[in-house]
Amino acid sequence: MYRRILVPLDGSPRAERILPHVEELAAKFGAAVTLLQVVEPIVPVSSAEVYIPSGDQLSERLSRAKEYLEAIQAKMRLRGIPAEVHLVSKAVVDGICETAEALQVDLIAMASHGRTGAARVFYGSVAAGVLNRVDRPLLIIRSRSGG
Repeated sequence: MYRRILVPLDGSPRAERILPHVEELAAKFGAAVTLLQVVEPIVPVSSAEVYIPSGDQLSERLSRAKEYLEAIQAKMRLRGIPAEVHLVSKAVVDGICETAEALQVDLIAMASHGRTGAARVFYGSVAAGVLNRVDRPLLIIRSRSGG
């Protein structure tokens, strides 16, 4: 059923709560896992300012993201799950959706903050953004704490 699973991670323990679910699915279906981190090139500082990191700062953030994903990749491989690392520098929802399409994944699996109402409107929702744009199955687990 699933041959390739995309797992967007942001480095938080909350996001990592999807991993046991992904490992179970990957083992059951013999699927390969693509671990994705999207590093946004523009970071808002306040409503009046926008900070654009220099090329060196972005490279450093991408390097840290790669190290983080490679550590998870190594753990998965020890469990017999084929995993690869993928990094993208763009808006998060765009990065997830475009990567899913480019890699032709069969499933996107991710954790959500589980915010509703005003909190969701104020903070936005990556999961909701992905849900509204993708044309493939999406597994979302609700994770309210841990990062």
